[in-house]
Amino acid sequence: MRLVFNEPETPTTRRIRIALDGTPFSYQAGQAASLSVGSEPTPYSIASAPAETARHGWLEFLVKVDGSNRFGALVDRLAPDTSVKVAGPTGTFTMTDAASDAPLLFVAGGTGIAPLRSMIRQALDEGHAGSLALVYSARTPDEFAYHHEFQDLNRRGQLSLSLTLTGRADDWSHARGRAGIPHFTEHVQPGVVAFVCGPPAMVTDVTAALTSLRVPGNQIRTENW
Repeated sequence: MRLVFNEPETPTTRRIRIALDGTPFSYQAGQAASLSVGSEPTPYSIASAPAETARHGWLEFLVKVDGSNRFGALVDRLAPDTSVKVAGPTGTFTMTDAASDAPLLFVAGGTGIAPLRSMIRQALDEGHAGSLALVYSARTPDEFAYHHEFQDLNRRGQLSLSLTLTGRADDWSHARGRAGIPHFTEHVQPGVVAFVCGPPAMVTDVTAALTSLRVPGNQIRTENW
């Protein structure tokens, strides 16, 4: 497969798109794939929705740029038309058994937004009848990936958006602190299904908060990165 888009999304991440060029690749929103360019494969959640892939013929990923894994260490140097090996899909973090009218609550930390972005886009494409809400935390204001996209959905009434900052910033008009009970209360409705993705400590804390709000354990789906 072929790299066709590679641009910075935040100071530490890049959005990339990989053209399938006719290669079949069927997946569910929330799943992951492994990427490699002459190196050991590195797994990443797929940020595009299956409906987007069907329309445009590409997969999108949000890749953290650092030296902790092989693909992330070189992604900022990859030029368009670079051949990228894609393996997958993998993972069971999906919406497949959520009722078509269930309220959906998405909780993301950092790059954990990637699979949730896929789910939100797919739910909108399918005309999901239940409400959609996103609680998204990041350390600094410029680390909210897809910020403008989610703000636009919020303005149009398609997504209830809550941004919360875990670090310091003087000019910040949204919520502060780790995602927790105060951020979830208004979204915990009968039948709500929650999808949580982020660092392990965040996922543990969010699960405990949702449980304390009487969300049944089988209605809380989690994924660590």
